[in-house]
Amino acid sequence: GLLQPAGPGCFHYLPPTLRAMEKLVRVMDEEMAALGGQKLSMPSLSSAELWQASGRWQLMGPELFRLRDRHGKSYCLGPTHEEAVTELVASQSNLSYKQLPLRLYQITRKFRDEPKPRFGLLRSREFYMKDMYTFDASEEAARQTYELVCGAYGRLFGRLGLPFVKVRADTGSIGGTMSHEFQLPAEVGEDRLVLCPGGHFAANVETLNEEQTSCPTCGEKLTQTRGIEVGHTFYLGTKYSSVSNAAFYSPENKPQLAEMGCYGLGVSRILAASIEVLSTEDGIRWPSLIAPYQLCFIPPKRGSKEEEEEGAVRLERLYDDLAEALPHLAGDSVLDDRTQLTIGKRVKDANKLGYPYVVIAGKRVCEDPPVFEVWNQSTGEVLFLTKEGVIELLSKVEVP
Repeated sequence: GLLQPAGPGCFHYLPPTLRAMEKLVRVMDEEMAALGGQKLSMPSLSSAELWQASGRWQLMGPELFRLRDRHGKSYCLGPTHEEAVTELVASQSNLSYKQLPLRLYQITRKFRDEPKPRFGLLRSREFYMKDMYTFDASEEAARQTYELVCGAYGRLFGRLGLPFVKVRADTGSIGGTMSHEFQLPAEVGEDRLVLCPGGHFAANVETLNEEQTSCPTCGEKLTQTRGIEVGHTFYLGTKYSSVSNAAFYSPENKPQLAEMGCYGLGVSRILAASIEVLSTEDGIRWPSLIAPYQLCFIPPKRGSKEEEEEGAVRLERLYDDLAEALPHLAGDSVLDDRTQLTIGKRVKDANKLGYPYVVIAGKRVCEDPPVFEVWNQSTGEVLFLTKEGVIELLSKVEVP
């Protein structure tokens, strides 16, 4: 299995899912590092005073998980960390314009008191999120940062092989003056999107008035689809820096408020949405880059002709040669040693877990040289390859 419910909107992440999530986090870390992002970790508990100062203690309403400590002090479990990170930057005295931009991010659990948790990880009360907060010296620089982060998000979804659309969005309770969502088109999506057929315009319908049915750029009739939100970006300006006085010293040595942006990626949501978008009726499909394991080896059934003629031994030799030639795949392989089951039954189980490649010691494993059956789950191809062919095929597999 992949998940086990622990309560409404809360889940145990079972080992395969955790492996996939750890890989996804590594991909995110790579993209954030390429932007000059610095990773940190902030407390999940956030004081009520910070949220009251920004106005969001009241604005968020019942979505905030609120609690009091034994001394009567109020806190919330953070759904986002704008207040906390701005207070952190404000506490750094004598911050100079030379130290900007600051691009700080974390990947942590977040909490939201959903009234009706549903769709598994797509709408849960406890979830994982990558949230980046940026501080720039000017509006122009902050908008450049905004475009850089949006570009990084596009590259990330491209690496995952996920079709996405960037749409204009409402700023909601986070605020700011500009916002975009990254959506995976899907029938089960909760969001309604309108798209220009020519690619000139895309928006969440909540940002439009009812009369707008044509593209404001080219006049083409807008089409509608549904999507799953997996990322959200906001240009905040000085909305939060003005509250906490997150300032830096300009070249003229005068204090000036930092221009901010915040950028979220739903880590657990991307896992769930990608399976929803990529899977088939026959089985689960992960983005191959973050599949829990890349390879599943299936030896012959116990007592079969192939086993008697050393098919299992030949498969084991293939694994050893593969581990030597492609050591990065050695820890990303699984041997299905339930040889009391037929190969067909084990292939079906492999489909359910979503291994991108399945290598089978089938009827041709007894040939000289041995020929292995290789299932490429992402393309549906079945290939018959010698050891050298298998190694060449798998040499293209990337593991983060």
